[in-house]
Amino acid sequence: MLELYQFELSHYCEKIRLILDYKGLPYRKVEVTPGVGQLDLYRMSGQRQVPVLKDGATVIADSTAIALYLEQTYPDRPIVPTDSQQRALCLLLEEWADESIGPNARKVMLGTFSRDPAFRSAILPSSAPGFLKSIVEAVPREALDVLSLGAGLGPDVIQAARKAMQQNLESLSVLLANQPYLVGDRPTLADFAVAGLTMYVKFPTGAYLDLPATLKGLGVPGLADNPAYSSFWSWRDRLYADYRKLGSDPTASGSGPTSIDIE
Repeated sequence: MLELYQFELSHYCEKIRLILDYKGLPYRKVEVTPGVGQLDLYRMSGQRQVPVLKDGATVIADSTAIALYLEQTYPDRPIVPTDSQQRALCLLLEEWADESIGPNARKVMLGTFSRDPAFRSAILPSSAPGFLKSIVEAVPREALDVLSLGAGLGPDVIQAARKAMQQNLESLSVLLANQPYLVGDRPTLADFAVAGLTMYVKFPTGAYLDLPATLKGLGVPGLADNPAYSSFWSWRDRLYADYRKLGSDPTASGSGPTSIDIE
């Protein structure tokens, strides 16, 4: 069985989970522990980033490389058009999603995390005691701003990312206004990249991910709830409903996320 080495909260991993589900490929999720778990990932793949796909003795890193490997090795339900112009547009949009939507979505989500107490507490597991949620909500915004600055995420960086995401969502809403998918009449790699990488802007509802219930459907204010982008979010909801398997389905992910073993 295919093994996906991942972080459950990684939007690049979500891009690959969407593709695996669309192609109907059973796989096992292996949850990598940040830090120490990435050492084992490095020994296996030569780098520390997720996602990494293991198919027998073959190991593939990077979401685009994984997507293209799956397309070549498991050609049923293709995700890259054969028409040369459509193929070029598909790969161009996928690259745009990777290089613009992915990084900027992460920045606006972290900006919301530092400014919205309810968003911070929503990330905690539902089993977390009430006092812990209260502590997390009570962390002063000033303290989180200092941490953000230390990570290179000052107000100017967050604001620039927000403007970029506004432009991205406006463009996507226009592109999808009169067509079911970004390229042609069936979903492609471009659609799954855009859908997965917007996860941080608005987490999908439904039991698709192993997330706290309070986080599902939650998003960045002004982007996730802006009526101007409602057609885009409706499109993404339809894509999930049509092609993403529910996390409770054992055929979607084997026995569920398994912690990576450190030898």
